[in-house]
Amino acid sequence: MGGTFDPIHCGHLLAAEEARRELALDLVVFVPSGTPPHRSGACSASAEDRYAMTLLAIAGNDHFDISRAEIERGGVSYTADTLRAMRDVYEDAELFFITGADAVLEFGSWREPREILRLCTLVAVARPGYDYEDVERLGEELGGAVSLIKTSSLDISATGIRNRLADGRGAKYLTPGTVIDYIKKKNLYTALDGELR
Repeated sequence: MGGTFDPIHCGHLLAAEEARRELALDLVVFVPSGTPPHRSGACSASAEDRYAMTLLAIAGNDHFDISRAEIERGGVSYTADTLRAMRDVYEDAELFFITGADAVLEFGSWREPREILRLCTLVAVARPGYDYEDVERLGEELGGAVSLIKTSSLDISATGIRNRLADGRGAKYLTPGTVIDYIKKKNLYTALDGELR
């Protein structure tokens, strides 16, 4: 599962778990991006902080793991490169790449889209409030497998969390408590108040 995870939140975790169950996946490996190609401007938190928050969020779930592949590779993080690296680690595994359906709608602008579909099944997780008819046609147009998973209505975004923190409203119940504690300890996103706990 790729993403900036800036910060990781309960919507990410629910999407990963629902994809794991629906597709009968043995393991979901979270891959925090190093330098995302489609994001204007830098991430708010460093790659190391985003990695640490993701690690804290997935702790205790034996079906979740994390990879530093994009962070350690350096440069711009391209999905095709990450999938080739995952193929080296999980040689005989059937690979799936889980990401938001809103990101998949921009798939034509990704680097090496046909190579991505050769290496994996693309899993588009539908967030509430979006129309995803085009996602279901994408696989046919590009000659690869694209699965659409509609998750429970948990409309949470990292941008929304960052905005809430900037306004001093906190993020309780939107991201795990361990992540909130980390954000507060590292003073990420804003000068935080006592309402976070």
